[in-house]
Amino acid sequence: MQGKHLASAGVVALVLAVWSGTARASSHSDAPLIKLDPQANLTDVYAFIGTSAGGVKSLNVLIAVRPFCQAGDGGEWDKFSNDALYSINIADPASGELLIRYDFQFSPVSSAAGNFKNKDTILLYGQGAGLDVGPINSVGDAHQNYTQSYSVTKTTFFTRGSRSRRIGTNLLVPPPNPGSRVTPLYNGSNGFALNFTTAATTAANLDTLTKGAVFSLDTGETVFAGLREDGFFADAPAIFDLLNPRILGAGGSGQNGNGIDGFKGFNTLAYAIQIPVSSLPSRPYTQPALLGGAQTGVGVYASVSRPRITLLSATRDPQSVGEFIQVNRQGNPLFNEVLVNIVDKDNYNRASPTVDVTKFKKYANAPVIIVLLNATFGTKFVTSPRPDLVAIYIPDVIRVNTTTNPVPLPGQTGFSRLSAFGGDLTNGVPSGWPNGRRPGDDVIDIALTAIANGPAFTPPITPLADNVNSNDQLFTLLFPYLATPNSGTTNSTTPPFGVGGP
Repeated sequence: MQGKHLASAGVVALVLAVWSGTARASSHSDAPLIKLDPQANLTDVYAFIGTSAGGVKSLNVLIAVRPFCQAGDGGEWDKFSNDALYSINIADPASGELLIRYDFQFSPVSSAAGNFKNKDTILLYGQGAGLDVGPINSVGDAHQNYTQSYSVTKTTFFTRGSRSRRIGTNLLVPPPNPGSRVTPLYNGSNGFALNFTTAATTAANLDTLTKGAVFSLDTGETVFAGLREDGFFADAPAIFDLLNPRILGAGGSGQNGNGIDGFKGFNTLAYAIQIPVSSLPSRPYTQPALLGGAQTGVGVYASVSRPRITLLSATRDPQSVGEFIQVNRQGNPLFNEVLVNIVDKDNYNRASPTVDVTKFKKYANAPVIIVLLNATFGTKFVTSPRPDLVAIYIPDVIRVNTTTNPVPLPGQTGFSRLSAFGGDLTNGVPSGWPNGRRPGDDVIDIALTAIANGPAFTPPITPLADNVNSNDQLFTLLFPYLATPNSGTTNSTTPPFGVGGP
């Protein structure tokens, strides 16, 4: 979605001063080892200020994991790993020091577990006990044979020690979207997921299965976990084909919007939380002067951890033991995938943001991606130093100003996919990335334009983009915000193959 107008040269310059050089998108494939562990592979982190169903100003954090889920991957659709710890981390925006952590842990997926209503069938969804077959009309109902559940634990960190408390138990994961016969409530009359043509704007028109998996906790947070449509959009296949010129299109600036979205038709697993701002330990941090200078807020990043040891057996299910070891993390979109060199990609995933200034700052200050752009297109973009990148990525947490009003979302007045580039400001700071990140923020276009103009940002600003301007589905305007998962029977991925949409 384009937004009402482009920002003035002055606003563009101030935003570029922060965003420049960031070939950001999402970390669908960010490091060698995590590529081999898809259920722990983080793809996107969204964090933005909104309003909860009760009218409370809240921080929304949405985490996507498990890239490239095939919507038609029956009869075993993707599930959360039961021996992984999926975490949402609230950190000091200046130092990356951990302040609060929310841990999501999921019930077993094994056929030996008690999550099944009927183990004498091949159907996970659409059949219950015996031959009781039919559609799933509510989360966990008789026809949802396999129902995964989860718990949420909140840990608060202090100068000396920490305190943990389980704040949610037996929370249900909704079913995937096999199609209109099994999960008709996810789909329209044409068999496609509802958000192809209609965005849910209120709880009244949010589908029953999604609504039934949104849980309000006694401590004030609201949570969700389940399969959702992949909200990232970009011509990543062309970008990684040595910057195939099709991303530039007619006119050479990639603004036509007729590119190929390499994430069309795919789903991801998502876990999300809505936290009242009043309960957050906001901290001071400093941005470049034109972006607001001294501000107050939080840093946000996601991480996934696994037990130190997994024991395999020829006669029973694997057994996982030992302390949890972090295997993946993500803050700002695609720092690891695009800026960090191969030698350190796995090291980054194991590290804490508190060490970024000593171990990974060099990749923000002198990114190889800019060297590759110059070699491919004959451009002369500044390769180093890039203090603008350092300001965003070190430490690598998404900074959210928690003092602003709720930000506009896709479809609402004032929203621009280009954030401040499209004149989309809230209380004088960008409504979207890098002040948080919303679904619909076109981080690829923002980043490519920044590369082309930074770090001096002398007007006129030259736009540069990838020819993909929007997601293939509409986002909802209320928690959990990410769109209905794609249907298995009408699913298609990269055009021109498959059905392609209603």
